[in-house]
Amino acid sequence: QVQLVESGGGWALAGGSLRLSCAASLRTGRVYAMGWFRQAPGNEREFVSAISWNSGRRDYADSVKGRFTISRDNAKNTIYLQMNSLKPEDTAVYYCAVDSRTPWGLPVSADEYDNWGQGTQVTVSS
Repeated sequence: QVQLVESGGGWALAGGSLRLSCAASLRTGRVYAMGWFRQAPGNEREFVSAISWNSGRRDYADSVKGRFTISRDNAKNTIYLQMNSLKPEDTAVYYCAVDSRTPWGLPVSADEYDNWGQGTQVTVSS
């Protein structure tokens, strides 16, 4: 089992930047791919970005490509999401997720992740 703690959420003006962090603490199991999802009020949880265990592969939702950058530090079991050129439509609760079952995966579906953080609120005002 993996415990995840997100940080770095908050408020920003449109065009601004925020950096999210997610630290994973292992009780049992492994940490392979890690990802970020978000959920706005009234909407389903949607994929934002994912990174493979060795950082060799990354994927982004079309809505954030060119603006968001995902990275990870395996020595710290931590991933980051640098969010630039923020838009009001980026407002959501952002969730960190870990896939501890598939060593070579890069899942984009929430169903493929088996560990989730509690979420951190990101609010972007115009």
